[in-house]
Amino acid sequence: MYMIDIDNTIAQQPFDDLQIEQLVKNPNLEILSISLAKNAVFPEHTSPKDAHLIVLEGSIDFHIENQTVNLTAQQHFGFSKEVEHWVKANKDAKFLIIR
Repeated sequence: MYMIDIDNTIAQQPFDDLQIEQLVKNPNLEILSISLAKNAVFPEHTSPKDAHLIVLEGSIDFHIENQTVNLTAQQHFGFSKEVEHWVKANKDAKFLIIR
């Protein structure tokens, strides 16, 4: 019988400044759940791999290469590795980083 393991990390993740939880990590895939409270900032950084961001709830401004991309719930945005970027929450937000 297949073992089903339900993970409630995303639902339980609080809106308290910046919270990062690693949901999956293996040699081929990493999935991070990130929550940002309104007006909180995920400081400038780079990704070691090409990545995809999927907004689950809320609204964020994704700053990359002198551009600002506004993303809201259920939108997806892909970006390249080694490119500096940072994120600011316009309202309480949760999003996934898949890389």
